[in-house]
Amino acid sequence: MAMRPCFDSIVVMKQISIQDLKAKLSGAVAEAESGSTIVITRHNEPVAQLAPAGARHVHRGRSVGTGRLRSAIRRGTKGRYLAVLADDRGNR
Repeated sequence: MAMRPCFDSIVVMKQISIQDLKAKLSGAVAEAESGSTIVITRHNEPVAQLAPAGARHVHRGRSVGTGRLRSAIRRGTKGRYLAVLADDRGNR
């Protein structure tokens, strides 16, 4: 029995020539910003890709992945947090 590759999704990338890209640059950047990848071609040959920028690095701290949770408040509040929450929420 032969093994066949299993793919969960098919990615379709839009192609645009360099000339069309010059004329429609703002629209192409907006598409890439929304998550699409656009292949830029010269004489129907791919030469570059316009894709969304990667996410900025997020600092997560030293305890990420250690599997333990710690309280953000080190001492008891004796119910004062309820008054703060009620004041913050207003009439919601």
